[in-house]
Amino acid sequence: MADRKPIDSWLTDMDGVLIHEGVPIPGADAFLKKLRESGKPFLVLTNNSIYTPRDLHARLRRMGLDVPIENIWTSALATAQFLGDQRPEGTAYVIGEAGLTTALHDIGYILTDHEPDYVVLGETRTYSFEAMTKAVRLINDGARFICTNPDETGPSAEGALPATGAVAALITKATGKQPYFAGKPNPLMMRTGLNTIGAHSETSAMIGDRMDTDVLAGMEAGMQTFLVLTGLTRPEQVEDFPYRPSKVVDSIADLVDRI
Repeated sequence: MADRKPIDSWLTDMDGVLIHEGVPIPGADAFLKKLRESGKPFLVLTNNSIYTPRDLHARLRRMGLDVPIENIWTSALATAQFLGDQRPEGTAYVIGEAGLTTALHDIGYILTDHEPDYVVLGETRTYSFEAMTKAVRLINDGARFICTNPDETGPSAEGALPATGAVAALITKATGKQPYFAGKPNPLMMRTGLNTIGAHSETSAMIGDRMDTDVLAGMEAGMQTFLVLTGLTRPEQVEDFPYRPSKVVDSIADLVDRI
């Protein structure tokens, strides 16, 4: 691998890197503490669009992890910024939770089911047949289809849950229209995040636990990539992909001294 410039800013996934099933992963607190003390720009990312940064800040704090609100970047924020750039002060019919609706309100969007510019699909624990039917009809009538992220399943204590990507597939099947996904692995989420903290991809790194989202998005955004083995990707699976992370490490604890 060609020599890279020193890492001046860090992006890290949340689930599988910093926490696992509501419990901090050993080393996460030390990593975040050293980042805050270093003064280096950083973001904690999540494809989950349910929660606002304020919600996530409080949830992480209850787990003993201190991440300032301004250092949290969600697929909902990336989606809202994308729509604000594409069609300022537009209208949208939204299927999702407060993380998504708040982000869209904050950029001046009107949420409506009357001839919206966009149908925006995000994460929710209460997908309803009525809401999906309305989304299908609005898309058939000309609304553009946007989705926060392509994750097909999400974790729960009882097992896998159908997530945004699975519901998007249902709507696509019913309309023949593919959505635009704003979240990982779209490097748009990385680039908008980097812009938010004034960082450059040449001197930034992405830490994740998934080859198909975190590593792919970081690589396509031009960053160094670190794969941790505390989440979904197992060591033997790395070779299954046509691309590789810059480095594979056991956990976030192995990266504390890199800051």
